[in-house]
Amino acid sequence: MTPWHDLDSDQQLRLREDYNRGPDCLTGTCSLEAKTAHFTEWLAARGISFSERDLHPRRKA
Repeated sequence: MTPWHDLDSDQQLRLREDYNRGPDCLTGTCSLEAKTAHFTEWLAARGISFSERDLHPRRKA
């Protein structure tokens, strides 16, 4: 799997746009945790790994 943070900003933007374009982004919840989990699963099906750390890339772990 390719880590999300290894993708350049254009690749990340394209993936976010693809996700938002489809019905997959309609999670039926306002829960950020559920939305993040759903996006993570969607990316995994495309060979991309995403973690909570990727939500705030400028923060130190």
